[in-house]
Formats: sequence, structure tokens, C-alpha cells
Amino acid sequence: MFRLLVALFLSSFVSAADLPSKPNIIWIMCDDLGYGDLGCFGQESIATPRLDALAREGMRFTDFYAGCTVCRPSRLSLWTGKHMGHTPISSNANYHFKPEDITVAELLKTAGYRTGGVGKWAMGGVETSGFPLKNGFDFWMGYLDQGQAHNYYPTHLWLNEKKFPLAGNVISEHPGARGRVASQKVTWSHPIMTDQAIGFIRENRDEPFLLHVHWTIPHANNEGGRVHGDGMEVPNYGIYEKRDWKNTSKGQAAMVSWMDRDVGRLVDLLRELKIDHRTLVVFTSDNGPHSEGGHKHEVFNANGPLRGFKRDLYDGGIRVPAIAWWPGVVEPGTTCSEPLAFWDFLPTACELAGAEVPHPVDGISFVNALRGRTQKSHEYLYWKFGSKEAVRAGKWKLVQNNPERQPELFDLHHDRGEQHNLAGKEGKVLQRLQGYLAEAVK
Repeated sequence: MFRLLVALFLSSFVSAADLPSKPNIIWIMCDDLGYGDLGCFGQESIATPRLDALAREGMRFTDFYAGCTVCRPSRLSLWTGKHMGHTPISSNANYHFKPEDITVAELLKTAGYRTGGVGKWAMGGVETSGFPLKNGFDFWMGYLDQGQAHNYYPTHLWLNEKKFPLAGNVISEHPGARGRVASQKVTWSHPIMTDQAIGFIRENRDEPFLLHVHWTIPHANNEGGRVHGDGMEVPNYGIYEKRDWKNTSKGQAAMVSWMDRDVGRLVDLLRELKIDHRTLVVFTSDNGPHSEGGHKHEVFNANGPLRGFKRDLYDGGIRVPAIAWWPGVVEPGTTCSEPLAFWDFLPTACELAGAEVPHPVDGISFVNALRGRTQKSHEYLYWKFGSKEAVRAGKWKLVQNNPERQPELFDLHHDRGEQHNLAGKEGKVLQRLQGYLAEAVK
């Protein structure tokens, strides 16, 4: 009887040869969600039942890294398959996609995919070469401008080339608001974008699709925090209304739980449409947690056991929660500890879609990890943010916060919190990782 049950269990997972051809791919990415913000990654104060269930039903990545420690370059890395040594920017400097930039959406479009996205774009507006519909997307709904995405109550979003009005919202004329704070708040942007994502899935359920869901929550409205001390813009505090917390804490928690609920809505839709077994869902965050808008990341221990937060190259700024869910392919309750990063998404998506990977890229496919097979390892991972640099090779992590300062070397297997600098004791390791720093920018 036991052998029969084992056989039935194993038969529910497909072999490599039987992997669904051209599966749907949904990449859900929140904004400024920390490594410790989810229950399945150790959070104790904020409720995330749907994401915790997603982790139980899928794979949790313990060593998954964003492209950068801030928004725009992290997205640039995600879409082009390149780390910060090979991207045009390594900070939030303005950048519009150029015609020579090749995105994962363009590549999957050549393989017969419908391509769509909602949320924060940040790579160029309607009149620029960076507009999403000029870079492989058939559909985009949300914010095109990164700064405007701070405001959860804008007068409009963008639906492809046209403005999509949000009724009742009025922009404040306060000089510190910079046009990014509403004086009259009626229509919250988040559910509008989520409804558009649901519509895209329904419309394209019979053909392979790539969908980016780039929610802005739980990013703070930075300007709102400066103008009136609270940048955590939500229509209500939900289950946290009666907690003995500051309003900024209630708002932060409400954002995370709202996000969690909407992940559940998307998963429920896939099941309703009976396309869950041919859909890979990856959930993650664009960088580490923020301390902005009147909220501090320490309140909910948002970086978990990691050191640092947004704008740091310690792991708290770049290691992010990540979950992969694909019924029948990804074995439930599994964990992947292989160090992987945003620039691995492009080759992964291309392998699943049967699209050719352009060269050069810095990423490697993690399809084997999804299948529970031996995953190819990176020789090293590299990040840059302004003058800061970092590299990880296996268990070793080098952080160079300033070229004029002494480097920091950490053994992440024994020191996840990056507290013990071993640079003075591990000279050969330090020299090897410093070589990677030089090699990464060639």
C-alpha cells in the first residue's frame, strides 16, 4: 500500500520530457517588501495566509536576490538578464529603454506569447523609446513614471497609450508634495491594477502568456511622509484597525495583507480557469524593506535575520523573499538554497518558452531548481549601487561600501547577519572575490 501511495504521488509530477510546452509565466513583484515580511519567512505580526499557503504548495527560495537595492536598476536587471556590472545604470538615475535593449517580453513574444503587465514600469513614458509597448509588451496598465508611482491616489494611471482616470482624486498644491500627494483621496490605485491583471489572464487563458504584476505596495509615499508624516496610503487598516500601533505601522501591515489577499485572487482564478497546471507563478520583491513615509523597517523586523535594508548592499537590502508555484511541476513544501538572482529570470523564461537566449547575459536558467533537480551554480553574483559594490561566491560575500574603506568579508553559511568581518583572516578568499569585482564590470 505504501509503495502504491508513493507511486501515485510521484506520478502527479511531470518528467522533464512531459513538462508542459510553452507554460504561462506570471511574475508577481511587490515594491520594498522585506525578506522577513511574510509568515513563511518568519514574520509574526502581519498575516500573510495566502502566500504562506503558496509556499507550502510550492518552493521557497532562501537565497534569492534582487537585481539591485533600489527600484529602477532592479527592474532593468530583471528584464534584460544582466547584473549591475553590465547595465547602463546602477542607481535610480533616469533611464529609458533603448532600441538595442532586449527584454524578456520581446523574446517571449517571438515564441508566440501574449505579453502583459500591470503596476510600476519606470523605464520610459509614452513618447519615449522606453514605453512598454515598444519593448515587447502587448499590454501595460499602471504607472509609467517611477516618481508618480509613490502616489496611491493619482488622477490617472496609463492604459497602454491612454490615460485611465481615477475618479475623485485631487492632487495637493503643497510645495513639498511635488505633485505626488493627493489632497482628496477617493480611488485607490492598487485594486484597479489588480483587476486589469485578472482581465488579462481571462482574455488570454487559451494561449501562452507572460504577465508581470508589479504592484507598488508596500512602498511608501515618500512625499506624503514628508508633508503630513504618514506615507502609508491605504483606504483602511483592515484587521489592524484596533491594534495599539502607530497609524504608519497599521498602514504598512494593511498593505502587506492586501497584497497577500490579491495573490490569493490570482491563484484562485488560475484554478477556476483550469490553467494552474500549465502556469508558473513566481512571487518576490524588487529590493529590501524601506524605512520611509514615517514607517521604520525595524517595527516588524522586515529584514528578518539579515543586516541592512533598502539602499544597502548587505543582504537585507538585496536578498528578497521568493516563492515558485506550479502544480504538478514544483513539488510542494520544497526549498531551494542555491544563490539565484533577478538576472536569472530571462534565461529561465526563455527555456520554458522555447525562445533563444541572447548573448551576452549574466543569468542562468533555474528550471532545474523548479523541477527539484541539481541546479547549476553561479561562479559569483554581483551588485553595484553608486559607489557601493558587493559580490557573492558560494558561501562568501564581499561588501565594499566605499572604495576608500576596508572591504568586509562574510561567511553567510555561519553568519547570515553579516556581523563578523573575516577580511583580515581569509586573505586568499578576499583576493578571489576582489578579482570578481574587477571582472564583473568588464
